[in-house]
Amino acid sequence: MILYCIILTRINYTRRLWARRSPSVIHIQKRHLKKWHGTAMLLAAALLACAVGLAQAASLQQIKQRGSLRIAVANEIPYGYMDLQGKPQGVGPDVAQHIARQLGIPKIEWISTTFSALIPGLRARRFDMVAAEMAILPQRCGHVLFSQPNSSYGEGLLVAKENPKDIHSFEHFAQSNDKVAIMAGADQLEMMQALGVPQERMVTISSNSDAISTVATGRAAAYAATSATIHQLAGKDDRVEAAAEFTDPVINGEPVRSWGAFTFNMDSKELQRAVDEELARFKQTDAWRQIMARHGFSEADADESFNRTREQLCAAH
Repeated sequence: MILYCIILTRINYTRRLWARRSPSVIHIQKRHLKKWHGTAMLLAAALLACAVGLAQAASLQQIKQRGSLRIAVANEIPYGYMDLQGKPQGVGPDVAQHIARQLGIPKIEWISTTFSALIPGLRARRFDMVAAEMAILPQRCGHVLFSQPNSSYGEGLLVAKENPKDIHSFEHFAQSNDKVAIMAGADQLEMMQALGVPQERMVTISSNSDAISTVATGRAAAYAATSATIHQLAGKDDRVEAAAEFTDPVINGEPVRSWGAFTFNMDSKELQRAVDEELARFKQTDAWRQIMARHGFSEADADESFNRTREQLCAAH
C-alpha cells in the first residue's frame, strides 16, 4: 500500500502541472495519467491479494512442513520466560516443548515480548502460539483461541520488607490511599476495578522485571500478581517479600482463581485441537506434575487445573 501511495502522489503532482501547461501538453499528460492510474490500481490489487494471503494463520501441516513452531513468551517467571543464556524456561515452555515433540515438530522459534503484546502479536500472525499461561477470560475469548487449562493459580502481593503498610489483600487499595502496581495487560487490572480501586491508585509497569524496584523505591506500596510470580520475585531481592497471610480477592461472591492456557490465533483451530489432545494425555502423567512442582505450583494448583474447562471459563460472567 505504500507503493500505491507513492504512485498516487505522482498522479497528484502531474495534475498540479496541468494548470501551467498548454492544451496539447495537457492531452499528453492525461494519457500518462490514465496509464499511471491503471498501474496503481493493478499494483494495489496485487498488494491486497498478497496481504490476504499473508493474513491466513499457518495450518498445522504448514507448520510441520516449515519444521518450526513460533511460540511467544512474556518473560514472566514462572510461566514463560527466557533465561540469561537465551533458553526458554517456565511451566508453559516446558509443557509446550513436550507437545511440539509429540506433534512431530522438530524446532521451536522462541519470541520474547511484553505481556500486553501477546494478543496483538497473535492477531498479527507474528507467532503461532503463546506459552505464557495466560488466564482464560471471557473478554479474551472473543479475540484469541485458548487450549484447555494447563495450570491454575491464585493471587499474591509483593510488598516492601517487613510489610510496613500492613497490606494483606487487594481490597486494601479500595480502602486506603496506597498505590498498587500492575503489569500492563494483566488480569489483575480487572480484579482491582471490580473491587472498586480507583484508576489513580494503580501504577502500570511493563513487565515483572520492574516490580521489585517499583515496590522497593516506594513508587507503589505493593505489586499485584499471581502467587507463583510473587514468590519468585520475593526470592530475588532482600528489599521485598511476599505479603504474609494474604487473602485471595472475592469478586461476585467467589474467591478469585485463574486457569492458564496456551493461546492461538482465531484461525488456528487445527493447531488448537492438536495441542488439546496432547495436553490431555500429558496431564495424566507424573512428568507433567513434576513440571508443575518444579516451577512452584502446589499439588492443589495442579488438581485445580482439572476443575474448569475452557468452555466454562469463556462463558463465565
